[in-house]
Amino acid sequence: MRKKRAEKRYIKPDPKFNDLIVAKFVNAIMYEGKKSVARDIVYSAFDILEEKTKKPGIEVFKKAMSNVQPLIEVRSRRVGGATYQVPMEVRPERRIALAMRWIKTYARKRSEKSMSVKLANELLAASNNEGSSVKKKEETHKMAEANKAFAHFKW
Repeated sequence: MRKKRAEKRYIKPDPKFNDLIVAKFVNAIMYEGKKSVARDIVYSAFDILEEKTKKPGIEVFKKAMSNVQPLIEVRSRRVGGATYQVPMEVRPERRIALAMRWIKTYARKRSEKSMSVKLANELLAASNNEGSSVKKKEETHKMAEANKAFAHFKW
C-alpha cells in the first residue's frame, strides 16, 4: 500500500443539544462556510417541528434519520470485463452521511418558502416514513434486492 488512510477528523458536538449528529447535520446544511446561518436554519427547523408535533425537535430528527438510513446498497465491481452492480452492506458512518445527504437534497428541492420550513417538512415526512428521502432509501434497497444474484462477487 503506497498511501496511508486519511485520518478521521472529529468534530465538536453542537452547542444547543450537545449532539454530534446534529453538529454533522449543521455542517452538511452549511453553504460557503456560513455555519451560523446553517445553525439558525437547523434550529428553527427543529422549532417548527416542535410546534407541529408537540414532541422535541431533536427526537423527530433522530427518528427521521433512522428511517432514511440505508442498510444495503449496490456498488460497481468489474469482473472480467463486465461491470456488475454488487449489493453490499453500508458502513455505519456512511449510513449517517447518506441519510443526511438525502434529507438535505430533497429538502432543498421542496417548494416551500424558507429553507428551515423545507427542512422541517422533509424531516417530518421522513419521521413518518414518507417523503422523498425515504423513497430514495427504498429505491436503494430495491436495487440491491434486484441484483442479489451478483452478491457472490463481493470480497
